[in-house]
Order: sequence, then C-alpha cells, then structure tokens
Amino acid sequence: MPFKDILYTVDGPIATITLNRPQYKNAQSYQLLQEVDDAFTIAEHDEDVRVVIVRGSGGTFSAGHDLGTPDVQPSREARATQPGLERYDQFKKYNLDVLLHWRNLPKPTVAMVEGYCIYAGWMLAAAMDVVFAADDALFLAGFVEYMSIPWDIGIKRAKELCFESRFISAAEAREYGFVNRVLAPADLERETYAYARRVAENNPVSLRFAKVQMNKAQDIQGYTNALEDSLGDYIAMQSMGGTGMVEGARRLATVDLAVRGRRGDRFGLEKA
Repeated sequence: MPFKDILYTVDGPIATITLNRPQYKNAQSYQLLQEVDDAFTIAEHDEDVRVVIVRGSGGTFSAGHDLGTPDVQPSREARATQPGLERYDQFKKYNLDVLLHWRNLPKPTVAMVEGYCIYAGWMLAAAMDVVFAADDALFLAGFVEYMSIPWDIGIKRAKELCFESRFISAAEAREYGFVNRVLAPADLERETYAYARRVAENNPVSLRFAKVQMNKAQDIQGYTNALEDSLGDYIAMQSMGGTGMVEGARRLATVDLAVRGRRGDRFGLEKA
C-alpha cells in the first residue's frame, strides 16, 4: 500500500511506522492518522510481525495536531460544511476510535520518542504499550481528545500539568510513569530495536494474552468508558465560544504558554 505521510517498513519480526511530515514536525492530519491506522492493520494481519515500533522522522516524534498547515487547509474547509453527524463521526474516528484500535492491537507496540511529544503526540505515545525516549525529549500534556493522561501519570500529576501547561523532560515523564526507559539520543534507536527483538522472541500467543489481561485490568477500572465520556466533554468545550484555544492560526494558546515557559517568560520559571 502506498503511503504519503508515513513510512512503513518490516525487518524480520519488527514493523516500523514512521510519521513522515518532518517539515511540519510530524503534525497529525487526518490523512496521516488514517495512514497510521492502515499501517497498524497491515502489521496486525502480517503473521511474521511480532512487534510494532512507532517513531517520527526528522528528530521529532510529533508536535501535535495539524491546526492548519497548507497541506490540509482544503480538507479542513471541506469538513466545515459537512453535516453535523458526519463531522462528529469523523472527529470521533480520528481522536478516539483509531487510538483505541492501536491500544488494543493484539501485538506489542513501542513508541520511540525523540524531540517534541505534544498533545496528539502524547495521545499516540499513550496508545502504545511501552514508551522509550531520548533524554532530551520534551512532553506536553493537556486537555486532549483522547484523555488518557490521568491513567498515564495519575490524577494529581495530570491536574498539575494540565492546569499549568508545562513541558516535562523525559526523566520527569519516566518518574511519573509515562515513559519506561530514558536513553541517550545516540543509543535510543539501538536499544529500542534490541528490546523489540527480545520481545519478538516470545510466543505470540503468550504476548497477545498478556496484553489482553493488562488492558482488561485498566478497563475494569473504567479506562475505555472514561475516554469515550471525556471525548464528549471535549466536543462540548469546542462548541463554546470565547475559550481562547487557538493562539494565532496554528498553535493552541496552552502550547504557547508552555513555549513561553521554556523561554523563561512565565512566573517563577527560568529559561530551560
């Protein structure tokens, strides 16, 4: 299957999905998300693939949602004229349904994070089973459509970060339980693929049922139901005027606050 915005490769038992819009820091358009979902489906049905790795090209995992790059402007304008239910179904598909598909993929998945992992980038990494990160990677949590953050790092931490709009380091993300391993940038690729190959040595049936059991443990606590309910809250927020969500044309105001924090341009913060 030909892809435009991702790369899909297979090396023995390891499939790799690479977000490939480096000119936009791998911002996630609906087309990119559809291609990622198609690639996961291919990997799911390929009996030789045991583990799937997701990464970004150009040294960035993902700078988040595509809020209006020239490539997607025509499709955004077309969506604005869609009937309400059609627009809702599409929004739900690309902000909840595909992520749950990836989360429930019957094979282990690994996010390999370099550079920025912002909002939709966090969502994508959160849907993976394991997260490896370069020690200079930066993560930004917020009130996103796929609101797994309380499950990823705990309620108190989720409130703290979403209230403040602050980048956290890979070391902090590991401390909070979102990242499994933090590695030097020069070692990240080698160690991620070595881990994936060790996982691939296991019986695929055992891997599948181990994953099912751990996902069930979350679902018994209400994980999937909470995400579906939270999407409704997000849509309700979108429908309200005067929220000040977008800063300029292509950046969320909350992301702008986090960027200002990196510059030392917020109360009590020094330049990072």
